[in-house]
Amino acid sequence: LHLSAVKLAELHSDLKIQEKDELSWKKLKAEGLDEDGEKEAKLRRNLNVIMTKYGMNGKKDSQLVDTNYIKDGTESDTLDDPRLEKLWSKAKTSGKFSDEELDKLWREFKHHKEKIHEYNILLETVSRTEDIHKNVINPTEENLVKEEILHNKHRELKEKLRSINQGFERLRKVSHQGYDATSEFEEPRVIDLWDMAKSANFTEKELESFREELKHFEAKIEKHHHYQKQLEISHQKLKHVEGTGDKDHLNRNKEKYAMLQEKTKELGYKVKKHLQDLSSRISQGLQHNEL
Repeated sequence: LHLSAVKLAELHSDLKIQEKDELSWKKLKAEGLDEDGEKEAKLRRNLNVIMTKYGMNGKKDSQLVDTNYIKDGTESDTLDDPRLEKLWSKAKTSGKFSDEELDKLWREFKHHKEKIHEYNILLETVSRTEDIHKNVINPTEENLVKEEILHNKHRELKEKLRSINQGFERLRKVSHQGYDATSEFEEPRVIDLWDMAKSANFTEKELESFREELKHFEAKIEKHHHYQKQLEISHQKLKHVEGTGDKDHLNRNKEKYAMLQEKTKELGYKVKKHLQDLSSRISQGLQHNEL
């Protein structure tokens, strides 16, 4: 796959979550609790996203975001959207951002690209399901269940599209005006969650509690980023030492690399699991708004 050390650690975290979700689903299925097949469909969709993200779906140039989003001061990936490319180009030449802020902004742009890609995968899934449903001649109870599944998928599409629109407006604003020094959060995923939480059916007390949890979540993400950078540095050092022939030095570097790799995997899993839980809570609040 020719993945970087950081990317391999991310793949491990994603697959670990997928495995856990599939084991939970198998237990539910054995108890007869996924009769409509919605959870199974979501598992397949998640696996499709993972395979696309890491270039494992047999298509060339299908990988999503490279975790090392900037290498040697240049972008390692394209945004695949003329509007995003135009905004990024303006931001880079505006003089309103420090190098650190440009790194942070690039991460926001790549996160937005990833959201669009996931939306398109879900849209394709819904379209295929609708085509199959239209070809059914006699409506049955099973087809009514499938209609409910379609309804849920359309609601998920609506939520993702709302998040994409909100995200684009934020990128447009930041690109033109620069970062607000009083901004509450910096991590793109946390900003998304907070914007959606404010639209959900939370009381003031619940929203304040969620705000505090997001602060802890952002700290966890920053810690993960730190280990990702250290892992990449360790990987580069290891490659360098391998060419020197110094076995003692090589063994020490291998031990450090293995330790950093394991820690990065562990933190990546915790971050993604926490993100799943937070997203699920917001989704429930948004669904309640529609009822």
